[in-house]
Amino acid sequence: MELQVLIVDDSPAMRAFIRRVLELSGLDVGRCLQASNGEEALHVLNDNRVDAVLTAINMPQMDGEELLRRMSGHEVLRLIPVLVVSTDRTEDRIHKMLTLGAKGYVTKPFAPETLREEMEHTLGIAHGTK
Repeated sequence: MELQVLIVDDSPAMRAFIRRVLELSGLDVGRCLQASNGEEALHVLNDNRVDAVLTAINMPQMDGEELLRRMSGHEVLRLIPVLVVSTDRTEDRIHKMLTLGAKGYVTKPFAPETLREEMEHTLGIAHGTK
C-alpha cells in the first residue's frame, strides 16, 4: 500500500531532504505533500487523505506544537500519526510533543536510517517490511 505523507517545515531544503530520504528508505511512499507551517498543513489535511505527518516545531504563523493541538482536537485528524522532526533535543520538549499526540520524535541532524526507523515505529510497521 502506497503511503501518503505530509511534510511540514518552513525550510524548502529540509522538506526536499526529508522527501528524498523517505523515497530512498524502502517505505512504499506514494505522494509527499508539503506545507511550510501548521496553518498550511491544516488546509492540506482538510483536502487530502494522508497516512502520516512529519512536522517541524519552530515555524512562523503556526508552529508544530499548535498543529498537534489542533489535530488532537479534531475527530478525524487526531487519528493521523505524527512524527516530529526538530532540532530541539530537550527532554521537556520531546515529552511535551509526545503528550500532545506525536507518535515519534527525531532530532536534526538525523541519519536517513533513523528517520526510516522512526517512520516505521510511528506507522506501526515491523522493521524492514513494506
